[in-house]
Amino acid sequence: MNVFLAFLVVLAAAAVTTTVMLLVRRRAPEGSYFSDGDRASGVFGVLATGFSVLLGFIIFLAFDSYDESRSGAETEAITVVQQVETAQFMPSGTSQALTGQLVCYARYVVGTEWPAMESGTLGDEINPWGLKMFQTLRSTTAKTSAEQSAYDRWMDQTSDREQARHDRVHGAEGIIPVPLWVVLFGVSAVIFVFMLFFADSVELARTQALLMSSVTITITCLLLLLVFFNHPHGEGVGKLHPTAMERTLSLVGGQLRDELDVQAPCDGDGRPS
Repeated sequence: MNVFLAFLVVLAAAAVTTTVMLLVRRRAPEGSYFSDGDRASGVFGVLATGFSVLLGFIIFLAFDSYDESRSGAETEAITVVQQVETAQFMPSGTSQALTGQLVCYARYVVGTEWPAMESGTLGDEINPWGLKMFQTLRSTTAKTSAEQSAYDRWMDQTSDREQARHDRVHGAEGIIPVPLWVVLFGVSAVIFVFMLFFADSVELARTQALLMSSVTITITCLLLLLVFFNHPHGEGVGKLHPTAMERTLSLVGGQLRDELDVQAPCDGDGRPS
């Protein structure tokens, strides 16, 4: 959701609730529908506090997941660069094969996996180049101490890369379960109805409008923030983009042109060529 659309949603929600408030106000008794305003305000305070604490806690957890996805993408990109360096200490044929497959892995992340994460269709799909690198490494025999050390180091870096990928994709399909959304929107509706009982025919219309619109805008903005964190990948301000992996492709591509004689066995989106 982009900023402009979010702004329109907030304005529309405030306009609807304020209009309803002013319509109810026309037939409301003097001093609101509550005979004891202080007691009603106390109940509303408990209701609003409970809702804000629940929503704040959920936003905190959602932000933690958002930050984990961002960190995972950066760690994965850095690990790919490190594995390119480690691959150069492997036997000659294995070195070229692994380097090309790492480039394809990075291209697949940027060109295929990321659009799937944005649309929420990635599911349980794996990066096929991870499997190809495993098959290449399994058929390799390390003979020298340098090759054995590189082999061991590669296995450690593979574990780091796989964990980073898991962190990156875990929130692609949404991290907030449906029952929680039902509770949040249900409590929001209760607060809205409760606010209508504060309608007062004697109170100025602009005061009543401010009363309802301020509550609506606050709740709507918090829910939209939760929607943003629930789907961190995509287009728009603050969304996660494959910037780190694109930087890795640029760096590795420069090395391939200047130092390494390797041809990546895939197209620009990481599909086998």
